[in-house]
Amino acid sequence: MLRYTLKRILLFIPLAMALVFAVYFVMDFTPGDPARLILGEWADESQLAILRADLGLDRPFLARYAGYLRRLVFHGDWGTSYRSRTPVITEILRKAPNTFALALLGTLSSSLIGIGLGILAAVKRGKAADILANIFTVLCASVPAFVLGMVLILFFSLKLRALPSNGASSWRHFILPLIALSIPASAGILRLTRSMMLETLGTDYIRAARAKGLGEGRVILVHALKNAIIPVITSMGMHLGYLLGGAVITETVFAIPGLGSHIIEAVRMKDTPVVLAATVFLSLSFSFTMLAVDILCAFLDPRLRVRFDGKRGGR
Repeated sequence: MLRYTLKRILLFIPLAMALVFAVYFVMDFTPGDPARLILGEWADESQLAILRADLGLDRPFLARYAGYLRRLVFHGDWGTSYRSRTPVITEILRKAPNTFALALLGTLSSSLIGIGLGILAAVKRGKAADILANIFTVLCASVPAFVLGMVLILFFSLKLRALPSNGASSWRHFILPLIALSIPASAGILRLTRSMMLETLGTDYIRAARAKGLGEGRVILVHALKNAIIPVITSMGMHLGYLLGGAVITETVFAIPGLGSHIIEAVRMKDTPVVLAATVFLSLSFSFTMLAVDILCAFLDPRLRVRFDGKRGGR
C-alpha cells in the first residue's frame, strides 16, 4: 500500500507540469494586457513597459513557464499576485476555507440523500418509491446548480425573505448554496447506489443470509450495503472534485468570498499567478482526495489491498 501511495504522489508531478503549461498557455494567449488592466487605459507606455518588466511579462513564454516551475518545485514559491503584489498562497489559504466547507458539506449532504434514496429505491424496486426516486434523479440531473441557485434566491430570499442570498458571515448563508450544489450532485450517487444494491441483493450470500433468519434491516444495511458501498465511495470522491469545481460558479451566484469568485476575478484581470496557483491547489486537493478514497476502499475490501500491494494470491 505504501508503494502504491508513493507512486500516486509522484505521478502528480508530471500532471502538475502539464496543468501549469496548459493554464499558462491559455492565460498568455488570451487577449488583454495585465499591465494595462492594472494601470488603466490611459497609462503611459513607459509606465507600462516598467510594470511589464517588473512583472516579468517582457520575457518569452517558455522562459516564464520554466521559471515558474523552478520556483514552485524547488522553492515552494507559488508566485506573487499581479494586482495585490502579495504571495498568492496567502490569498488562497484565506479564501479556501469557504470553498472547502461548501464542497465538503455539499458532498456529505448529496451522499446522504443519494445513498438513502438509492437504498430505498432498490428495496422497493418497481413500486411507487422506486418510481419517485427515478423521477427525482432525472429532475436533479437535468437542472444545473447555478440555475437552481438563482431559483432558490428568487424564492427564499426575494419572495419569502427567509434566507440570505449572498455572503458567508454565518451558517445561514451556506444553506442555499448547499442545496444548489448537493441536489444535482445527489442524482448520480442515487443512481449508482440503486444499481449496486440491486446487484448485491440478488447474490447467493444475501439469499443465504435471509434463509438463516436474519432481519431484513440487518441484511440490507450490514451485508448488502457493505459490498455495494465501495463504488459509491469512489463516486463520492469524484463528486467532491466536481463540487470543488462547481463551487466556482455557485460562489459567484451567491457572492461567497471563496476560491471560485477569486479565480474568476483573477481571470478577468489576467492575474496569471493567482489562476495558476489556485488551479494547481485545487488539482492537488482533488488528487489527494482520490488517494484517500482509494486507501479507504482498500481497507473496506481486502481484495483491493492485494491489488494495490502488487501481490498475487496462490492457487
